Order: sequence, then structure tokens, then C-alpha cells
Amino acid sequence: MPWILSGLGLVILLLAGDALVKGAVNLSLRLGIPALIVSLTIVAFGTSAPELLISVKAVVDGVPGLALGNVVGSNTANILLVLGIPALLATMHTSECDTRKTFAFMIAASVLFIALAFRGVFDWIAAVVLLGALALMLGDQLRDARNHRRCEASEEEPEGADPDMPKWQIAVFLFLGLIGLPVGASLLVDNATVIAKAYGVSDTVIGLTLVAIGTSLPELATTVMAALRRQADVALGNVIGSNMFNLLAIIGIASLVGPIRVDPEFLRFDLWVMLAASLLLIPFVYMHKDITRVWGIVLSALYAAYLIVVLI
Repeated sequence: MPWILSGLGLVILLLAGDALVKGAVNLSLRLGIPALIVSLTIVAFGTSAPELLISVKAVVDGVPGLALGNVVGSNTANILLVLGIPALLATMHTSECDTRKTFAFMIAASVLFIALAFRGVFDWIAAVVLLGALALMLGDQLRDARNHRRCEASEEEPEGADPDMPKWQIAVFLFLGLIGLPVGASLLVDNATVIAKAYGVSDTVIGLTLVAIGTSLPELATTVMAALRRQADVALGNVIGSNMFNLLAIIGIASLVGPIRVDPEFLRFDLWVMLAASLLLIPFVYMHKDITRVWGIVLSALYAAYLIVVLI
């Protein structure tokens, strides 16, 4: 039964990811703002919902280390796996996207997160700092959105956008996506965790690997659909936005529920792997490189190597 329910969760994730991309792209068209900005807010928050639910539940259940492992592992998976696998299916033309500013925000959020981790615990003080940084980031995105709406210069519509899509249909797509993603992830992670524990895998390893991969599946589903639809701005914006939400919002909110102790192993290895993975996006953000199939192989292989190190 756990295997069947895990498969059902995966199917729900794929369908919900497709619905969320459709809704987000058409919402951006209706509001007159770029699909990138929408993906950095609505899509990113929707796909980060599983991480939030699992992290808060982990703190409440007295296993806060699982919450930290979930976020750190998920951010690493977002870069290496979520961008690697879609690139194997279709080249993502990220050279056409301007994500320099948001990428800089993501790196700053990562550095801030690591600095706070060296305090040894994420408590209410760290929560205030992280949520304050999130508020600044969202405020900047809203300013960008307002400035774009005042700009009358025309730009090419995202492929697959439907200018005639009614408002109710856009709302249905967004609703199905935002609801389906956490439901599918919960089904998959809960049942996959049961399977993993049956084989004697520790909670720490589950947090960094199985749970991290499971909660990254919404991002993977959304990014695969965006890549196939040749909407690289949604794909890259989704990953960058989701990573910022994970670091600032997920741990920020979970730290308000209860303190999260930082395992010394995170400080020695996992946090630096997360930062190094984030820096791998520099060629695509600043050097106008596309994420080709070759890059897809490289990113996927690096993630496989990371999993092997963690499991060993």
C-alpha cells in the first residue's frame, strides 16, 4: 500500500505542477507583469508549501533536525536535481532571462542563513531576522511589479499563454496547483518515509535525502512542465524563488514554533554544499548560458554524488 500511495502522490504532483504553471503564466499576462515575477511569488510559495508543512510538523513532533535537513537538502536538490532533470528533456533557454537581481537575493539569503546557523540554534531572534529579510525581498518584488505595469513597452507573450482565458479558469488552475502540490507531496513523503524506516534509515538521512527529494518534487514537476513549454523564466524563477522562500520563510516560521538546534555536521558539510550548488547558477544568470542537456547531466551527476556521500 505505501508504494501505491507514493505513486499516487507523484501523479498528483505532476498534474498540480502543470496547473500551477498555466495559472501563473496567464495570471502574469492578465495583470500585465512578467511571468518571472509571478513565479518568484505565487509559484514559489505554492511549491514551498510541502517544506513548510513538514518543517513545522517536525518541530512540533520534537524532531527539529528533520526540519533543517529538509530545507538544506531541498535547496541543494532544487539546484542540482530540479534544474538537471528538466534539462535532460529539453534545453532551457535561460540566456533569455534576467534573473541577476533575484539570484543576488538568493545568494544573500543563503549567506545570511549560514551566518545564523553558526549561532548553533534557530530561535525567535533568527526567525525575526529571516522573516524581516523575506519582507524586504517581497517588497522589492512588488515595486518591480508596479514599475512594470507603468511601463507601456510591449513584450513577447510567454509561449502557451492564453489572453482569452477567463478569470475563473485562471483561479481554478492556481487553486488546483496550490492545493494539489502539498497534498501530493504529503502522500509521497509520508509513505516513502514508512518505506525508508522499514529499511532502518535514520531520521537525519531521511531529512537530507528522501524528505528533501520528496518536498522538491513540486518544484521538479513545475520546472519540467515549464521546460517542456519552453517557459525558462518560470523554471529558473521558480527554483530561485523557492530557495529564498525555503531559507527565509520556512525556517523563519518553523523557528517561531520552537527552537531548531543546528547539527555540527550541517556546519561542516551540508550548508557549504548548498551554497556551492547555488553558485553553480552563475554561468546561467550572469554569462547568458543556456542549461543544455550536457549541463543537465553534470547537475544530475553532482546530485547523485552528494546522495552517495550522505548515505555513506
